[in-house]
Amino acid sequence: MFRMQVNEEVSLKLLEMEDAKEIFALVDESREYLREWLPWVDHMKNEKDYEPVIEMWLKQFSSHDGYQAGILYNGKLAGMVGFHGIDWSNKKASIGYWLAKNFQGNGIMTTAVKGLIDQAFQEYELNRVEIQCGVENKKSRAIPERIGFKQDGIIRDAEYLYDHFHDTILYSLLAREWK
Repeated sequence: MFRMQVNEEVSLKLLEMEDAKEIFALVDESREYLREWLPWVDHMKNEKDYEPVIEMWLKQFSSHDGYQAGILYNGKLAGMVGFHGIDWSNKKASIGYWLAKNFQGNGIMTTAVKGLIDQAFQEYELNRVEIQCGVENKKSRAIPERIGFKQDGIIRDAEYLYDHFHDTILYSLLAREWK
């Protein structure tokens, strides 16, 4: 199964059915923290809720349409990162991510996202990678800004989050801009 060693501390692993309990526990312990920006958190009430989602992620990977990977930090599951999908015709993909509260501040997500960008431009030979974040989500926005993405614009009322719409900001990075 897919596994990518990004650096000495961070690796990515395709999640499988036996990971449902661990992924649920991680989300559950950071539920209030993650809920602020992730609309799906309230729907994940037990480990069984992850089984159809993991099945969908495995199908996405097998159809070569991106993947959703667990982020392992020193061997411990810390969050997730992945390609939402790959537009092979236009040679672009978007990246999504989340990190449990207890793992914040260690550079884990920046490292993981850089690993995906390397793969996108070198292995997949894509031209464009996008990241979309809530305008007010400063921690999420710090990732593309730190890496060197350019701001393409604000998308008004782009996402419904529990009881309200919020604006998102679209960032992009082109292959020719990546070192």
